Amino acid sequence: MIKVSVCVVTYNHEKFVAKMLDSILMQQTTFEFEIIVGDDCSKDNTAGILKEYQQKYPEKIKLLLHPQNMGLNGKYNALSTFAAAQGEYIAQFDGDDYLTSPHKLQKQVEMLDANPQYSASFHNAQAIYDDNSAPPHLVNWLTKPYITVDDLIGEDELCFIATSSLMFRRQDFADNPEPEWTNLSTSGDIPRNLLLASRGPIGYIDEVMSVYRKNRGGASFADNHYSADFLFNRIQMYANINKHFGYKYDDRLRKNIATYYYKLLFSKQYGSTYWPRLKFALKYLRMGQPVGERRKEVIRDFIIPGFLMKAYSFFAISVYQIRSKAQG
Repeated sequence: MIKVSVCVVTYNHEKFVAKMLDSILMQQTTFEFEIIVGDDCSKDNTAGILKEYQQKYPEKIKLLLHPQNMGLNGKYNALSTFAAAQGEYIAQFDGDDYLTSPHKLQKQVEMLDANPQYSASFHNAQAIYDDNSAPPHLVNWLTKPYITVDDLIGEDELCFIATSSLMFRRQDFADNPEPEWTNLSTSGDIPRNLLLASRGPIGYIDEVMSVYRKNRGGASFADNHYSADFLFNRIQMYANINKHFGYKYDDRLRKNIATYYYKLLFSKQYGSTYWPRLKFALKYLRMGQPVGERRKEVIRDFIIPGFLMKAYSFFAISVYQIRSKAQG
């Protein structure tokens, strides 16, 4: 009987899939596990490499080679692997990540077997940047044994569960289909983790057992905080989360949404326009309720029209010059 289905999504990961698969195949377990890989119509040699591994491990690896890209930043691809899973548990995985511990699957299964009240489990991970744009760092600094919905909703985005660290119960996921609004979000992880936590705590193993790779072709770099499309999508996602939870976390989520209206002020699409930025600035002030210098900055730079600021500056300089001459 299969205990764990390791569900992997790949797209243009030819440089990474071999290391990823090797790290899963090295897992030391007391149970059977399967590897289901969904490839989202990669344009490089990812599918070719996957076929080589499948031929070498035909009893272990199952491939879903989609003839066209399924869209939504890989979410539908991931759901296709979940639907094909036969294990009691599903372990998520991205094709450019890899495991660093041979005991990852075993430890998570032991946690979930011992804690039927847990909806899922996760562990710590190390984030690395292929372009060296930032030094490696841990994904989180948690020490608590489990987390709840309350831990996952903040005034800023809280996303400290690496995709390759999550394991959840397959039947629970099948019995609780994700709401339609989640299909509008480019992030699959944030809504999914919240929905899992709403059905029970998510257990935490305070060990680094995988690497979360940020590469220029990956989904994490597609999340462009200077793109209006991405920012509007986040606003919609958090508004839907707020509604889904009956506005229980409204104070926090309104401030969270406000940060994306603030980022819209500097987006590529609206960086030099007045009226749209005026609307975003007013929404930011209303929802975020900033104080001090941030509030003054937004009013000065995005609400008061430029010609008024120039007139004010001209008037202030003129008054200063007149007073200086009078005193001289």
